[in-house]
Amino acid sequence: MVAAPLNELTRMPEPQRVYAPDGTRLATYTWGDLNDPVVVLVHGFASNVRDNWVLTGWVRNLTGAGYRVLAIDQRGHGLSDKPHEPDAYAIQTLATDIETVMDQYLVDEAFYVGYSLGARVGWEVVRDLPQRIIRAVLGGVPDGMPLSGLNLDQVRAYIDHEEPVLDQTTQNYIALTERVSGNDLRSLLALAQGMRQTRTVDPDPSNAPTQPILFATGSNDMIIEGSRALADAAPQGRFFEIPGRHHFNAPGSKAFKDAALAFLNDDGDS
Repeated sequence: MVAAPLNELTRMPEPQRVYAPDGTRLATYTWGDLNDPVVVLVHGFASNVRDNWVLTGWVRNLTGAGYRVLAIDQRGHGLSDKPHEPDAYAIQTLATDIETVMDQYLVDEAFYVGYSLGARVGWEVVRDLPQRIIRAVLGGVPDGMPLSGLNLDQVRAYIDHEEPVLDQTTQNYIALTERVSGNDLRSLLALAQGMRQTRTVDPDPSNAPTQPILFATGSNDMIIEGSRALADAAPQGRFFEIPGRHHFNAPGSKAFKDAALAFLNDDGDS
């Protein structure tokens, strides 16, 4: 199979809108041949399809390897709707969004690749859809509450009154959010609140997905041991340490992409 020219695979197609059950419009994108096996891509917090998957070469590599890519701007991100109500961001709502998109595209069976928030959502999707998700790559997945280091009061004061943010971790999250054009800090604050209101927000190792899963986390990422513990809990879990990467630059790692592609291509005999 001959890969498409680089400029064609870094140019974003027009999004196709899919309506979630609560009416939220989700921006979705596809690349590749309709007859190829599907890989669903789900990005991380404060990112989007373009930044997480297109500019880092994932779409190019996957389509070049013979996969059809179905990618989603999660609610609150990219060109999807950005509700300001925390109730719109329960973890199960985010997971249901993925199932809804698969249904709308008539995708009965797929591979799943998620990073950070997309990996945390992926834990739910893979567990809830054992007959539809063949195998998954979960990169930078936390074993606890997502965005737990974010000081919500300081973010709220920053938005409402332009008060300075003193907490360093919160400063980093705000810088990450403001780096990406089109991000709405108030909707991402609502997402963090919604996550904390979800009672079953932590991955439950005793109810881990049973499909083959590659867990991959940067060697310089503070959550690496928690990610490794989730890999150990999954019946068919494997772990890949992304060399020399921290949480925010791991998606661009060639080693990560190569390991993920090899895992997706694995027929189960190795």
